[in-house]
Amino acid sequence: MAARRVCSKLVSVEYSSSQKLRRGGGSLVVWRCYNNQAPPPVPHSSRKGRLLTGATLSLLISGGAYVSTADESTFCGWLFSATKLVNPFFALLDAEVAHKLAVSAAARGWVPREKRPDPTILGLEVWGRKFSNPVGLAAGFDKNAEAVEGLLALGFGFVEVGSVTPVAQEGNPKPRIFRLRQEGAIINRCGFNSEGIVVVAKRLGAQHGKRKLAETSSTSSSPSDEVKHGGKAGPGILGVNLGKNKSSEDAAADYVQGVHTLSQYADYLVINVSSPNTPGLRMLQGRKQLKDLIKKVQAARDEMQWGEEGPPPLLVKIAPDLSKEDLEDIAAVALALRLDGLIISNTTISRPEPADRNPVSKEAGGLSGKPLFDLSTNILKEMYMLTKGRIPLIGCGGVSTGEDAYKKIRAGATLVQLYTAFAYGGPALIPSIKAELAQCLERDGFKSVSDAVGADYK
Repeated sequence: MAARRVCSKLVSVEYSSSQKLRRGGGSLVVWRCYNNQAPPPVPHSSRKGRLLTGATLSLLISGGAYVSTADESTFCGWLFSATKLVNPFFALLDAEVAHKLAVSAAARGWVPREKRPDPTILGLEVWGRKFSNPVGLAAGFDKNAEAVEGLLALGFGFVEVGSVTPVAQEGNPKPRIFRLRQEGAIINRCGFNSEGIVVVAKRLGAQHGKRKLAETSSTSSSPSDEVKHGGKAGPGILGVNLGKNKSSEDAAADYVQGVHTLSQYADYLVINVSSPNTPGLRMLQGRKQLKDLIKKVQAARDEMQWGEEGPPPLLVKIAPDLSKEDLEDIAAVALALRLDGLIISNTTISRPEPADRNPVSKEAGGLSGKPLFDLSTNILKEMYMLTKGRIPLIGCGGVSTGEDAYKKIRAGATLVQLYTAFAYGGPALIPSIKAELAQCLERDGFKSVSDAVGADYK
């Protein structure tokens, strides 16, 4: 109301022809003021908004100019590098809030898409499935299969969702995720927080249908005999990690229910018996308990009807805090039951150096990240020798560089997974790891990833 007492209203003044030549033409909106008073000042916030808008438009214009001149590969690399600018913002947020935002961004496609082909040397075949590269995202990031398409588009060779429990559960009380930033580590005690298999099945079903439609359209429009990398969910391979409910008294029944509901959407399945945050879960790694559990889950999977590709491979994820006797028992069971693979390893309840010197290390939960690398790699070496290289192993724990991935592969891993390094480094880390891994293989004269598996023992 104050402005109206000073100035009556806005009026439009047309320029003459000569004025248009001098001033650019058009009309000018001016104030009709009374008592020789000046128009009201522009608020400071408005000026800031205009500056921000101008800066944004400048970025859009310059970005558009860049896109128009840069080739797709160069622009793709620029997009991945640009994500580094966002990392400091996520670092300021609560760890779980940052995690949710990251999943939401990937789910909405607000992440770069890898358009560049992976180096040929990184391609391999496992369980009859084609992987464009051996670098995957471990379970725990996308627990509820919200962002499968976006995560695969980042350039991972495979993505593992879960752990998924039969019934939705909140998990342990918050806060339950703690950063040890200087050590490149995280402690979590989430406790299988999950939206449940029904919700996850709906999401994976929709994704599976979309994939099938795309394949049908692609086949009808451009038939080709070329072998394509990818699985049931998109350009990469999809793993589904199964867990049990905290209150459940029949663990096997929980895993069987997961198999019946989710296996049709999975390129491989994982029985998670190694999380330290669900009471009694790690007891299932005992020889008798594990043997009985695997038999029941295998039977549930095999009794279902499968097409030519057959049932999805079944893997078990084990802990890094196992004795030599425990490892021998697990290896014996895996060989006897012809298990399709093992993931080594989950988080640790120990606090390896230098994490043990951080005050945050006193928090209960499983530790992941760089301090876990040596411990999990040593367990990987042991299991590779115990299984005599007969079972594909996925090396997980502390991978943050291509050199780390290479060491896991030489120690016996066919595939590798990361999570904590991705949480800290963001999307830009993925092409960096793949490029460095390819360099490591070429440096030592390997022609493929498969040739390097277990190289330290050959």
